[in-house]
Amino acid sequence: MSGSTDPAREWAAFQYEIYLNGMTGAVPRLPTDLTRLEEVAEQRLGPGPVGYVAGSAGSGRTAEANRKALDRWQIVPRMLRDVQRRDLSVELLGARLPAPLALAPVGVLSIMHPDAEPAAARAAAAQGVPFVLSSASSTPMEEVAEAMGEAERWFQLYWPKDREVTKSLLGRAKAAGYTALFVTLDTWLLAWRPRDLDQAYLPFLHGVGTANYFTDPAFQAGLAKPVHEDRDAAVLHFVRMFADPAKTWDDLAFLREHWDGPIVLKGILHPDDARRAADAGMDGIVVSNHGGRQVNGSIGAADALPGVVRAVGDRLTVLFDSGIRTGDDIFKALALGARGVLLGRPYAYGLGLDGQPGVEHVIRSVLAEFDLTLALSGHTAPGQLTPDALTRANA
Repeated sequence: MSGSTDPAREWAAFQYEIYLNGMTGAVPRLPTDLTRLEEVAEQRLGPGPVGYVAGSAGSGRTAEANRKALDRWQIVPRMLRDVQRRDLSVELLGARLPAPLALAPVGVLSIMHPDAEPAAARAAAAQGVPFVLSSASSTPMEEVAEAMGEAERWFQLYWPKDREVTKSLLGRAKAAGYTALFVTLDTWLLAWRPRDLDQAYLPFLHGVGTANYFTDPAFQAGLAKPVHEDRDAAVLHFVRMFADPAKTWDDLAFLREHWDGPIVLKGILHPDDARRAADAGMDGIVVSNHGGRQVNGSIGAADALPGVVRAVGDRLTVLFDSGIRTGDDIFKALALGARGVLLGRPYAYGLGLDGQPGVEHVIRSVLAEFDLTLALSGHTAPGQLTPDALTRANA
């Protein structure tokens, strides 16, 4: 299963498409500087939904640390290298992809746009990049899979307490064509998130973001009445089983027993945890602090990345998220050793502002900028990037 993987795809050509459309007076509906999307979303969308997506743990220091960690590195362009033809394609988790990018799992997307996850998934499929569906989605996984056709899709699990529900979710994901499993390890409890707290806004308590559970036979078996007859009881059942802070490394054997594809652990920041993931037979990790949403004062994800790569880069597929906003961010993450990156908040803003076209705009913009940054720095493929392409900024 895969999307378009044409290695000759010229992502940078998006800029000329924009300029040519400008001959008729048309300009892009959304900013091409993706760092502006949050500001535009704040102006146009409701405070609850925007706060849920944009908000971070505590004072937001970790979200700031993510940006500072990336900005501490500067690209060192090289000249007079033939960069006329570039190939951004990579192989990740058994799939050949047209670029080292996937859409990160973002839950409850219906709060941003009524077309929710299917719109984002169709956008990803149209551009050939994988879509990682959150288990806390607003839409059942089967409907999202149908929207994607044969395109590459991965499933993210918030690992519930109930083993039967876990087995059922994994079985459904496999049957619906999700080829890799991403297991989030940093959200056994919800962090103290002031933007949500100040609005008293938690969509799950209204049955939003619970679609995969409410449609699950094993989940339904634990209810006294069908979901539609007692929604409050279903929500309470969901809240009680959503996450299990008692899980340990020993529990990973259960996932391996019930999932025969690649398993990726999301939320790794310490080299020793990365080694434990490799020792446990995992296939990959995501160096991530959940975009600053879980531990205020945490290490910036890009500061953690080099140590993790040194520890397990030859044993696991190392992916990266938390702070990616631009094409040069992708360049830096790959140069620091990541094999690919996950993009989160920007596509959620694009969805909220313009539905599926908004998500496609975000994907094409960030990959056009990455393609151009790669070329203008003297490189023609992601695999050429090493730490030598970067230098530390002066303090």
